[in-house]
Amino acid sequence: MPIFLVVPRAEIGYVKFIFESYEGLAVLRTIDRQQGLLVVLAVPDGLDQVRLVVSSLAEEIGSREVAWPPEVDDLLGADLNEITTADEERA
Repeated sequence: MPIFLVVPRAEIGYVKFIFESYEGLAVLRTIDRQQGLLVVLAVPDGLDQVRLVVSSLAEEIGSREVAWPPEVDDLLGADLNEITTADEERA
């Protein structure tokens, strides 16, 4: 089950670090770096733990859970699309 979060842009790296420290619990993808939009892809058995981390982050850094954005259809390739778009903008 994907969980979409909006976090302060400056905290994206921190949030990624937190989820990576819980090895095997979830995968975190950046959907839109400018908006601070992330998606957490939790393993089914870890959903309760992921919910605790999400709740803790809301208190700590002011992140918030949001509904699935209608324009998002590729949860696993979002980072690659974002990098390509950023590279095209620089060219």
